[in-house]
Parts: sequence; C-alpha cells; structure tokens
Amino acid sequence: MTNITNQDENFSNAEFWNSLYEFGNQGWDIGGVAPQFALYFDSLTDKNSRILIPGAGHAYEAEYLHKAGFKNVFVLDFAERALNQFAERCPEFPKNNIICDDFFNHKSTYNLILEQTFFSALSPDLREQFVTKISDLLNPEGSYVGLFFNHEFEHDTPPFGAKNNDYIKLFGNQFEIVTFETAQHSIKPRAGREIFFIFRKKS
Repeated sequence: MTNITNQDENFSNAEFWNSLYEFGNQGWDIGGVAPQFALYFDSLTDKNSRILIPGAGHAYEAEYLHKAGFKNVFVLDFAERALNQFAERCPEFPKNNIICDDFFNHKSTYNLILEQTFFSALSPDLREQFVTKISDLLNPEGSYVGLFFNHEFEHDTPPFGAKNNDYIKLFGNQFEIVTFETAQHSIKPRAGREIFFIFRKKS
C-alpha cells in the first residue's frame, strides 16, 4: 500500500480525496475484492441483510455482493468522484443505495458494516469517535467485519496502522471480539500484514 505523501493537503476533507480519485492516485486500490472478503461473503446466507460499506471508494465489495444477490448493500463516501466512478462501472447497482455523505453525519442502522482501508485513512485522533459511530450504526448484535493492518507506518499521512493490542483496547468496550487473526488470504504485497476480524456489537 502506497502512503499519501503530500502532507500539505488536508486528508480529512472531501476535496482532497476527490482529487485523488480524479487522477487515479490510490496506492491502496487492488483492482477487485480482497480474497479474504470473497471467502467471507460466500459464507453469508441472508441476502436481505442491510450492509454498509463506509469510505467505500471504488466499492469492489459492493459490486461483488450485489452480483451475488444481496439486495440491501449501501455504499457511503464523501468523495463524490469515487461514487460517480463506481456508478459508471456498475450501472445496475441501485442509485438510492449510493450515499455521498460524511460518515460521522450518516444516520441509519445496519446488520453488517464492512471495513476495507477506511479506518486506516482516518486521522488517529478520530478513532474513539469512529468506534462509537460504528456501534451507533449497527443494529443490536450487528457485526463490524473487515481487514486491519497489523503494524504501524512510519509517516503521518494515510494509511495509519496500529498494533494488534491497540485494536483490542479500542474496540473491546463496545464490541465482542469474535475473530481476530492474521488474514490467510491476503494479496501478495499484504501477506502477513493484515488482520481479519469479526466484531459483534455488545447488547
């Protein structure tokens, strides 16, 4: 994963991310759904489950789920350019399920929220607020599932990683840790560097 090197930009605003999507400068784009996600998605049986993908970017996960017959998949991003690119690539995806908004302003509830590089794109000082927001958006006993980096990066721009214990400490108060393990099906450049997790909202 390539870090964002222009430290003069404010990576917390939509304009910054729109410019990256405009010029195709996303080092984290792997060009399709992550292998670990594909395996997880194939294990899901409730095609009516409400699923949110925040910070969706190119939203390969949403494309995969939609083609697999999931009927209530929603993508959320404040970078309009990213969502427009997704809509152009997947014209059959429901337009009403493409939401251009700031994650922290979003109001709805879901059974499942998927994480794929969104957490690592946020400033670390937003992490506690992020955990609370994820919990607020989930239905009782809903799940937050995805991939985290299992190490820190030596820069002060995205992506931001963390150590394993940092995640447990951060999420442990509001979530039951169901699965937290080194991903077994990462793409080659990330092999051994990702955690696959399933967190369930505490009652």
